[in-house]
Amino acid sequence: MLAIAFPAIDPVAFELGPIVIRWYALAYLAGFVLGWRYCLALARSTPGRPSAEDYDDFLTWAVVGVILGGRIGYVLFYNLPFYLQNPLDALMVWHGGMSFHGGLIGVLGAILLFCWKRGLSPLAFGDLIAAAAPIGLFFGRIANFINGELYGRPAPDVSWAVVFPRDPLQVPRHPSQLYEAFLEGAVLFVLLAILVRMPAVRGRAGMTAGIFFIGYGLSRIIAEFFREPDAQLGFLYAGATMGQLLSVPMVLFGVWLVAQARRRPAAV
Repeated sequence: MLAIAFPAIDPVAFELGPIVIRWYALAYLAGFVLGWRYCLALARSTPGRPSAEDYDDFLTWAVVGVILGGRIGYVLFYNLPFYLQNPLDALMVWHGGMSFHGGLIGVLGAILLFCWKRGLSPLAFGDLIAAAAPIGLFFGRIANFINGELYGRPAPDVSWAVVFPRDPLQVPRHPSQLYEAFLEGAVLFVLLAILVRMPAVRGRAGMTAGIFFIGYGLSRIIAEFFREPDAQLGFLYAGATMGQLLSVPMVLFGVWLVAQARRRPAAV
């Protein structure tokens, strides 16, 4: 069987006495900070609102939305029977278990509430958040790889397959975390970075967000064909995984957003 050695990277980045800093936490931090700075740069490139100050004030809302929504989403979508029997474990986020789709719902709720309080257009505001989101996705998937979690399906004939230390079967597998980092992170970021600078896209509120929904949903559906499904769920309807089933509504919603945006004249 073909396989490459799993890189010996300690999930713990460094320790300060009793404080342990993990790469996974640093990935979240990098995603929030770099995404926030990118939103500021995009907002400053166009006068009016939403302004850079609005995105400054939204950072805390985004953090709460991602973490709270991600954890609740994991509990509901991926392991509800277990948490119904062990409800206090749902609070133990340090044991792992976050859902992107749950985090997305959390951020959407935060955007709607924040924009309602500020009198902003949630579509125009959300467009720049969508353009920055792939930054966090990229770092998050790299952290998944470092942790040796959420690995791919067996791939005995693939020369770049990896044997993950946490895999009980110890067989070569697709490094699906890197596939997702490439598709959901790097490729989607470059695509949106180009489109968000086009007046025909930037001038139509909801267009960039719609393209993000479509792009992420399709990327996730493709990547899931190489990713091992969660052990407690396995394959679901028609052999699809939970990640694929949750991504289908994303694509449909994205198509609807783009269709609605195309009906509106581009703002100057």
